Amino acid sequence: MIQTVPQTNFHDGNCIDQIGYGVWKVADAEAEVAVGKALNAGYRHIDTARIYGNEEGVGRAIASSGIPRSEIFVTTKVWNSDQGYDKTIAAAEASLERLGLDYVDLYLIHWLQPQRGTYVDTWKALIQLQKDDKATSIGVCNFTVEALEELYEQTGVRPVINQVETHPYFPQTELRVYEAKHGIAHESWSPLGHGGELLTDPVIVEIAEKHQASAAQVVIAWHLAVGNVVIPKSVTDSRIIENFEAIELKLDDEDLAAINGLDRGAEGRIAADPAVSDFE
Repeated sequence: MIQTVPQTNFHDGNCIDQIGYGVWKVADAEAEVAVGKALNAGYRHIDTARIYGNEEGVGRAIASSGIPRSEIFVTTKVWNSDQGYDKTIAAAEASLERLGLDYVDLYLIHWLQPQRGTYVDTWKALIQLQKDDKATSIGVCNFTVEALEELYEQTGVRPVINQVETHPYFPQTELRVYEAKHGIAHESWSPLGHGGELLTDPVIVEIAEKHQASAAQVVIAWHLAVGNVVIPKSVTDSRIIENFEAIELKLDDEDLAAINGLDRGAEGRIAADPAVSDFE
């Protein structure tokens, strides 16, 4: 029986479970069921977003779980087309209504979208939402070092977390060094590298066999060991449980060195580059 879920401290005095349950590409009705299963498995950190189209399902799962609201950490995000001060305030209120909540534990800017030039005003809106107790903590997704610096220079407030594509083929080493220096937590999306190649990599498979664990558990354990917050997604009962149980897997220095050696640099990136991406 898992007793303690590791936590990551935020610089604003709050904290987050280091492992959470993500619902990207999960339909609303399916999200209600899946989040219910995740909560039953022990997850208390749920990550959704307006663009996922499943905030209502997540909210229904939370409401019917029987778990006190104070024990569940909920993240959602403002989408690109809702950026800008006034639009962000309205988008946050709409997300809260869909979730059926008075506040979220973490509200994030979903993408940098640098060409639009709206991310600083959007960040100012998040600061106001935090002051208004609509968001306990505020952060960003897919931000570069330069953009993180600009947010601080313009507002004096640093995000508590930056959620970006991170996995052993693309570990974001330089970004994580900067974040650690400034007290910004690092959160990994696509932590399993979209599965496929990474989960069949001979290095990962060998370590999994060594520990009598699954390949996914090895990768999740690597994220936890290097200090990343991680949000694996699955709608399969057994994998929801299996992913959560990765918190019990302790990799040794040899394992970590081998996994760190899988770094492909920029060639390891799977998704869009936040420094140049621009989409609705």
